[in-house]
Amino acid sequence: MENMLSKINEAAAYIRDQLQTSPQIGLILGSGLGVMADEVTEALVIPYGQIPHFPVSTVEGHSGELVIGQLEGKNVIVMKGRFHYYEGYSMKEVVFPVYVMKQLGIDTLLVTNAAGGMNRSFAAGDLMLITDHINNTGSNPLMGANIPELGPRFPDMSQAYNRDLRGIVAAKAAELNIKLQQGVYVSISGPTYCTPAELSMMAGWGADAVGMSTAPEVIAANYCGIRVAGITCITDMAIGDELEPLTHEQVVRVAEQARPKFIALVKASVSAINV
Repeated sequence: MENMLSKINEAAAYIRDQLQTSPQIGLILGSGLGVMADEVTEALVIPYGQIPHFPVSTVEGHSGELVIGQLEGKNVIVMKGRFHYYEGYSMKEVVFPVYVMKQLGIDTLLVTNAAGGMNRSFAAGDLMLITDHINNTGSNPLMGANIPELGPRFPDMSQAYNRDLRGIVAAKAAELNIKLQQGVYVSISGPTYCTPAELSMMAGWGADAVGMSTAPEVIAANYCGIRVAGITCITDMAIGDELEPLTHEQVVRVAEQARPKFIALVKASVSAINV
């Protein structure tokens, strides 16, 4: 585990050497939402491939850059593209950037994603504030020897999605007249989309949306003391007994259509967050 910590520190040092100020808020942008990074001003752009020990995103819609600068008066570090377990990365590699962002100084993380809606009251194009998650990936990024310098052996997850931050996002959605659903996000490993039986099972658990990311990063963030808010773009309906064929291109297309209100909500939320 010493090796893991040294890799985190090396990556953070490489980035820190190029910074003028320390970032306060981290953002992880999901499928089709990477253009949000274009809203960052005074931006320093670092391709993932240049950062020591960083994985490289391989998924369409995830361009693979860190964008560091100003957004709504806050110092931010934006992941323009994330890493997924289904790409063949270990869970520790998936969450590696979260630890690097923590070392750089962030204490708040906004995660975004695209997901299938399992709640029958949802519709494609809706935004959903994540109130909690179910980790159904079959793994956990904290398995193995603990690294005390990062966090405790048994982290609390009773408020995985910070109530105060959720309140800020909900209030800003109301101000902007953006319809905001709320619900539980279930993470699966992917890369296959779910079968009807799997969807029916997870809906029975109380899940409102299903996707292939987010829970690992949120677990890692809570572990190292970062408060989290999460917003999902519902790109399709994933109702077990009404399931229709789906492609990644469809997911990205709907995410792009919802992008203007998504960007407006994220920017307003960042503006209102106290750091």
